[in-house]
Amino acid sequence: MAVKPAGGKRCTRIVLPTGHSIILPPPEHLVFYTVLVAMGALEIVEWPIVGIVAIGHLLAGQHRFPTLQQAGEAVEAA
Repeated sequence: MAVKPAGGKRCTRIVLPTGHSIILPPPEHLVFYTVLVAMGALEIVEWPIVGIVAIGHLLAGQHRFPTLQQAGEAVEAA
């Protein structure tokens, strides 16, 4: 398994022994998702809300598809 920067961005690409790769988001996004899951696990926030916020946050960060980014920003603001 190799870990290297993904295309000069702050994302990290992990290459698995099978040849497939996984791109991890920047560290501050990982922290956001970790806290979100922890809040769901501690039952501070219900799981459907955790899912909606996580998907909204993921879509809001889309830079390749502006329409998805706008949809994500709308979900995240709701």
